[in-house]
Amino acid sequence: MKDRAPRNRTITLDDDERSLYGSRLLSLDGPVNLDAILDRTIHQDALEILGFLPSQFADLIFVDPPYNLSKQFNGNTFAARSLEEYEEWLAGWLPQLARLLKPDGSLYLCGDWRSSAAIHKIVRDHFIVRNRITWEREKGRGAKANWKNAAEDIWFCTLSDDYVFNVDAVKLTRRVRAPYTDESGRPKDWQELSGSEGGRYRRTHPSNLWTDLTVPFWSMPENTDHPTQKPEKLLAKVILASTEPHAVVFDPFLGSGTTSVVAKKLGRRFVGIEIEREYCCLAEKRLSLAAKDTTIQGYSDGVFWERNALAEQGSNTGQAASCDVLFTPASTFRAACRVMTSRIFSTQASSAIERETLDLLNTETDFLSPSTLGSTRAAGDAIQNRLCRFEAIKAYWLDKLED
Repeated sequence: MKDRAPRNRTITLDDDERSLYGSRLLSLDGPVNLDAILDRTIHQDALEILGFLPSQFADLIFVDPPYNLSKQFNGNTFAARSLEEYEEWLAGWLPQLARLLKPDGSLYLCGDWRSSAAIHKIVRDHFIVRNRITWEREKGRGAKANWKNAAEDIWFCTLSDDYVFNVDAVKLTRRVRAPYTDESGRPKDWQELSGSEGGRYRRTHPSNLWTDLTVPFWSMPENTDHPTQKPEKLLAKVILASTEPHAVVFDPFLGSGTTSVVAKKLGRRFVGIEIEREYCCLAEKRLSLAAKDTTIQGYSDGVFWERNALAEQGSNTGQAASCDVLFTPASTFRAACRVMTSRIFSTQASSAIERETLDLLNTETDFLSPSTLGSTRAAGDAIQNRLCRFEAIKAYWLDKLED
């Protein structure tokens, strides 16, 4: 097992948990009805058992297959191949999904720039291609002789012109840069959120360019060691847009369980298939955690927020939201801390870290601003020290709130 820092929140398994959650996994040896697989994790190769699944059982199918890259999945390798060979691989199983989808259902298929040409050629023969969503993956390595690869695609498809799309459920709350008013001075198409600092926001229609997602990393409570884990917020957008409550969501490449977990958090039913037992067990552990905690980072009180909107989320809902930023202005940090501390103590700080929090509340400078760090080589060390303290304080209050 990896050595991890004390504040690392990555979900892991011990041997007892592997035994416990492994006992919950399902295996199919022939055709089944929906009741036999509903809300279950199936530990098998999806490509071998798609024919066992009932026809037209899924309202939504979310497909995140291996991209055309050489990638290790818990010791097993998916090898990159030519575009023609990848297209042939897709053609061997993707058409079968049309049988599993309800006539008014939707399919979302993930890929990247290497695989998109092959994906489009296959899906257009079996589905109606509605759109191609591109989402920004803010992580990624730079390249010396190419553009940094920081985006992925999701193909949105249906079987017919009769399909679910709940546009109001997936509108994004964005900060208004130029707040227009009418003749009487009232906001034209935006609102001021109560208690926020300069919180002028408008609800905007969702586009096919998503820039508000954070790839799971070590300090996020949804993070696992799966190498291609999708954000819960991404799945929340897809599920809320294309299903109604109690609908059935199917994922044939479940990975560490994000699709099933988000379906459960949002009041949907689910079916997931995953070939790797370790990831199946992680999925089951996350499902157990989701029974107690239905929060989705970046989505609160029925609203999707753009990145770096922690304080506004807290002040609008009265609850502390998870923080997905490290470089945080003092005003934002203070607002977030006020939300958290007001729920635990009023004026008396009972520990050193609580006193440190109050000191930060009273600071008038940016937590990581160049003016407070200076321009010397020591600034790098100062940044690291402040980041560590920020993470320690955040983890303390999150744990406190969970208690």
